[in-house]
Amino acid sequence: MNMQQYPFIFADRWQYRILRHASFWLFWVIFQGFLYACTPANIQQGFWAGLPYSMLDSIIYIFVHIFLAYSLMYFVIPHLLIKQKYWLTGVTTILFILLTSVLSVLVTQYIIAPIRFSLLGQSYKLNNVKIYNEDFYRSMLAGLRGGLTIGGIAAAIKLMKLLYAKEQRNLQLQKENIASQLQLLKAQVHPHFLFNTLNNIYSYTQNSSPVAAKMVAGLSDMLRFILYEANHPFIPLSNELKMIQDYTALEQIRYGNKLEVHLDLPEQTHNLYIAPLLLLPLVENSFKHGASTMLEHPWISLSIAISGTEMHMKLINGKTVSEERKTGDHGIGISNVEKRLALIYPAKHELSITNDTEVFIVNLKLVLEQRKTTEEKPAPIPQTLQPAYA
Repeated sequence: MNMQQYPFIFADRWQYRILRHASFWLFWVIFQGFLYACTPANIQQGFWAGLPYSMLDSIIYIFVHIFLAYSLMYFVIPHLLIKQKYWLTGVTTILFILLTSVLSVLVTQYIIAPIRFSLLGQSYKLNNVKIYNEDFYRSMLAGLRGGLTIGGIAAAIKLMKLLYAKEQRNLQLQKENIASQLQLLKAQVHPHFLFNTLNNIYSYTQNSSPVAAKMVAGLSDMLRFILYEANHPFIPLSNELKMIQDYTALEQIRYGNKLEVHLDLPEQTHNLYIAPLLLLPLVENSFKHGASTMLEHPWISLSIAISGTEMHMKLINGKTVSEERKTGDHGIGISNVEKRLALIYPAKHELSITNDTEVFIVNLKLVLEQRKTTEEKPAPIPQTLQPAYA
């Protein structure tokens, strides 16, 4: 079952959301109205005679039930339950249910009862709600009955949607991985051949051309990273930052003194892990669509900071006016990064892109996974396949 085939259930567009919620609450009002008409208080005057009054009660109570349902769906479940704060989830849920039952008592006492008596042509005297009164607890139990029912239904629907969306994300990730593996197989060159060839080139250029030798060494490090680490689902953040440094160093050699690069990277990454090659396409994009288009004074600024398990990245590059892109079009590299962030880090990232006339700014906040040093790390690179200069 594809989520796009059922937009009424899964689509986030406001039209579908309004229609979905309105249908749910309309069903609940009708169902509860018929249910109230079957209570002893209404059945004495006949089912059909009491149905209009019970429907009115249901419409008024709906606001109390909306409070509980949305508190569970949009606060307790996403902010507490999904984040595995189980004790806090239980306590908060109980408090919301009790508060809903108290609100039901107040609605009964001060809204429903006066309206009912007015429709029956009788006078009604408002009394203060007394918690030691037997009617108060009876009304609370009645409120608990309705609150637990609608709260349970709403929470169940929310959880089923979240679980189904997670399953679809996992399936999409599997498809993306299979597609990536197929692309690698199509362009596969044996690593042993690559590193031996690079080693030979390095040996020939080490004395005659030190700059070329340095570029070959840097290229070898990048290839080794792509071949041996990028196939892991997560790698140490320090390795990803090292890859960025190697790539930037190669670009600086290519541009010479014309390019101004400012790197501010953290010295300690605190055992944080990140999906491989997630940040590099952003840096590569800044060179491809920024520095390479500027004839004079190309510049790039990259700053990465860590706060707890949250990583903050700010990337700025200058560009020419002719390189200004249409809104929402950021190139294939950034589009791929956006897709990977949505699949791998749902609700754990914030990506904002500012495409001004002369500067391109990328701000990324990412909640990363922190692992203990004793946990299993990616398999080391076989020494026999490493160049002698690595």
